[in-house]
Amino acid sequence: MQKRDQSKVGGATGGGSATPAKRGRPFGSGNNSAAAAAAAADSAAPSTLLGPSLHVHSAFADQNNKRIVLALQSGLKSELFWALNTLTILSFKEKDDMRKDATPLTKIPGLLDALLQVIDDWRDIALPKELVRVSRVRSLGSNSVATGFGNEYQGLGSTGTLHRSSLGSGSASTESTQQNGTTKPRFSELRFDEDGLFNLDDEGRAEKQLCAVGASNVIRNFSFMPDNEVIMAQNRHCMETAFQCIEDHTVEDEELVTNALETIVNLAPLLDLRIFSSSKPSFIKITEKRAVQAIMGILNSPVKAWHCAAAELLGRLIINPDNEPFLIPFFPQIHKRLIDLISLPASDAQAAAIGALYNLAEVNMDCRLKIASERWAIDRLLKVIKAPHPVPEVCRKAAMILESLVSEPQNRILLLAYENAFADILFTDNRYSDTFARILYELTSRPGNKVASARGIWGM
Repeated sequence: MQKRDQSKVGGATGGGSATPAKRGRPFGSGNNSAAAAAAAADSAAPSTLLGPSLHVHSAFADQNNKRIVLALQSGLKSELFWALNTLTILSFKEKDDMRKDATPLTKIPGLLDALLQVIDDWRDIALPKELVRVSRVRSLGSNSVATGFGNEYQGLGSTGTLHRSSLGSGSASTESTQQNGTTKPRFSELRFDEDGLFNLDDEGRAEKQLCAVGASNVIRNFSFMPDNEVIMAQNRHCMETAFQCIEDHTVEDEELVTNALETIVNLAPLLDLRIFSSSKPSFIKITEKRAVQAIMGILNSPVKAWHCAAAELLGRLIINPDNEPFLIPFFPQIHKRLIDLISLPASDAQAAAIGALYNLAEVNMDCRLKIASERWAIDRLLKVIKAPHPVPEVCRKAAMILESLVSEPQNRILLLAYENAFADILFTDNRYSDTFARILYELTSRPGNKVASARGIWGM
């Protein structure tokens, strides 16, 4: 689960050969200058730079923590690719791997912010922005055979450059005029206009996107480590970035959205939505309502992995009573969609929906009334039990939902129509006989229920 198919982020890396294993290392990282030159030559192929292509010693992180953070902050392509490759290896862990050399995020100061900045840099240019071509005199590389400005500036004498009218909240777009009449961009713009980092042509944008996906995958891997859960769930920048990615799921990279969604799901038991209105520094201005709307957008997505994760996320968020005021206004749309998911043939979608309904049914009376009054809700819950679902725990939760619904007197008239179905499960399935015995007892033997008392045969 944690290590993704590398064909999505760059194809096969050829980890078995000697040369590809050096891809992504910064210049001069090895003892042999020729090897460093070969690594620099490999940086021309960004599609092969991300992925588990490095073999690192278990003590590597302890010796290079500061260097990894500085490499991410530098923005240099070779350094950035090396850092992301290294972190992918250090953060990866098999499901039942009790490896002791896993690197907790808390042991690397500044790493989380550096990774989030990589994603923010991509999102600053992800949406189409107006590009303005301005003229300026180039001095860098004027004595070289090639300029080194990427595909668009292969020959000398090219004086045009792509200049963005807006570089995001953290960049300035004003230019200072020199004595000779030429214009010079501010230092914050050099990363886009000069040789250093990423150009704004198609190749540069593709490289930026690969880096953002790689950083999101590392953050996702870190969210599986118990040592990291608290600090990540309480980091407002981390939560804002993740929610903004899922909010823009219709236009954003699919794998970036998946990584952000899985990160939130992993941290959901510790997530308090009030963090978006806290006094902690804000970077994106996500509100509690906007965060829930982002989850609803994912819940209604046709992508199975996404709506299953969104259903599981809602079930985990509602456990925290402090999140109830923000989720309850959306409950009519939530329970309707969850009941629709139960009707899908996919067993994982059914499991996610029932798990969420199980927690939502325990919130308050209004939730139980809405679930019971929803058309086909009882039929679909019974179908999961009778089928039965491959996971017995899902069937047990479906039965417990029915027991929660029958505890409300207003629901008993609706549930009496299913008395024969309940009795059939009582006598044919020993696993849930106790639960359905209690359901029938609640239906037929409560005092004051005239209809139930007239038909009741299961009273004690």
